[in-house]
This record gives sequence, C-alpha cells and structure tokens, in this order.
Amino acid sequence: MAQVSNLYIDAGSTYSAIVNVRNSDGTPINLTNYTIAAQIRKSYGSVNAYNFTCSVYDMQSGKVRILLPAATSSSMKPGRYLYDIEVTSPIGEKLRVIEGIVLITPEITKI
Repeated sequence: MAQVSNLYIDAGSTYSAIVNVRNSDGTPINLTNYTIAAQIRKSYGSVNAYNFTCSVYDMQSGKVRILLPAATSSSMKPGRYLYDIEVTSPIGEKLRVIEGIVLITPEITKI
C-alpha cells in the first residue's frame, strides 16, 4: 500500500521535494536501474495530467526528487488535485509508492 503524503504548491512557483520510497515493511527501496514517474490530475478519471520531472536522488537509500516547474504550476487553476508516484523495477514491475492530495494555492504577484 502506498504512503499518503499531501502536497501544497504555490501557483507560479517551482516546487521541488526529496521523497523517501519505501517497501511495505518500511525499508528503503534500492532504486538502482529503476524509473520513476509522477503525475497530478484533477480527479482519478481525468484525461489531462501534469507531469512531475522525476529523478533518483540517492539510489541506495530510496530517495527520489520530484520537480514541478513554475511554468507548469502557473498553468494550473488553484484548487484540489490528486497525485501519485510510481516506480518501475528493471524487470518491469510497477509499484505505486506515494499518493495524496495536491493543493494549488493562487498566485498573487504576477511579474
């Protein structure tokens, strides 16, 4: 079962976070040769998605960096969204490791 972690993102800002990816027993997943993907959607059935840029930050300790560029966050309407992070093993097994709610807060300064 995926960990639940909610995100708060300011529209118009770059969002970056380092997240820990763990097995169901709480031990870090060794991410050697894994791929990572993460998306934000308005609802589970939404066709439109916003992609995080994902990279392995520390293979041995299961740390992943997710990044949402300012250009992407500024194009999103403020409100509640859903997201998840999936890892794919070298043999093609997919695992949803983190999921939650994303709250996009409105941008005030637009320079």
